[in-house]
Amino acid sequence: MGFLTELFSRPRPAEEQRYRSAMVLLNGMSNAERADIGIKPADFPRIARRMASR
Repeated sequence: MGFLTELFSRPRPAEEQRYRSAMVLLNGMSNAERADIGIKPADFPRIARRMASR
């Protein structure tokens, strides 16, 4: 039973890599770019998760 719990609780390796890449992209944006699209640094994890799942 521990296998099933671990299987669903861990992110997939490919998704984790895409999440990290999305965070790097978001953190690399300038303040002007962030203001243009209306996002704040507090929104980065939510946006990166959405980008990684696609």
